[in-house]
Amino acid sequence: MGANLTAGGRVIGDCLECPFHGWRFRGHDGRCTHIPYTEKIPEIAKTKSWPVMEINRHIYLWYHAECADPYWFPPELEDITNGNWNYKGRTEHVINAHIQEIPENGADVVHLAQVHGPCIIGGIDLRHMYSQLWDFIKHEWQTDWRPQPAPDNHVTKLNLKHRPQLFGYKVPYMDFNVSARQIGPGIVYLEFETLFWKGAYLQSLTPLEPLMQRLTHVMYASWKLPGFIGNIFLIGEAMQVERDIMIWNNKQFVNKPLLVRSKEDEMISRYRRWFSQFYSENSPRLKFQKETLEW
Repeated sequence: MGANLTAGGRVIGDCLECPFHGWRFRGHDGRCTHIPYTEKIPEIAKTKSWPVMEINRHIYLWYHAECADPYWFPPELEDITNGNWNYKGRTEHVINAHIQEIPENGADVVHLAQVHGPCIIGGIDLRHMYSQLWDFIKHEWQTDWRPQPAPDNHVTKLNLKHRPQLFGYKVPYMDFNVSARQIGPGIVYLEFETLFWKGAYLQSLTPLEPLMQRLTHVMYASWKLPGFIGNIFLIGEAMQVERDIMIWNNKQFVNKPLLVRSKEDEMISRYRRWFSQFYSENSPRLKFQKETLEW
């Protein structure tokens, strides 16, 4: 009758019990196996089931427009599994953008200096972050992005080095190195290392409806990382993301953008060729876009 099985539903053995009337649906095929007020279960009593995988304290669901079986899987981060890294917190944002826009940032190296170069104390509003008050503090970024060869051709890797500068001089002991792996179209592992601590942000991108995505970052790090430092890392990451969100929420997705002949824009072209593998013949397409104001 339309109830949401995730809102109050219970796991009973290998079944999920509906919170509304107590019907139970088997996990691997979605078939109803129990109705508490009748013994006869109709053959058509079933719901859609999806391949799922529990790893790194996350549950991932596989979706394919042609219902193909999974042909790649998220890798395990052993430091999370064995408890070397503990949960430190999470951030969540809902973004009005095409799903490809968000992970494409990893290959868009030019935007790092433009959007994330000004001091984080300048805030998240792009109109006001270029304040002379904080101009003596800057963020310097060095990047190296590349897709991985088969059999990991569903993965890209980004090496990112963050160097804060004070009055034009590098600040010692404040380097922040990130090794980011994008796995498929919606998962990114951002493993970071500082002089004192190691950890990871697990980024997940979930479509909510056309042109609306939920972006979450869950942070795990060594138990040696003090709680208040972990909070600073989470707040800093969220503020940098919110600078991007101001752009994503106010731009359109351009399928064939104008790019110039440069190694920076070539990276974007390479990224788009790589991402195209995740579209298929029956991938949903929006057809209500208007090119003029005559509507």
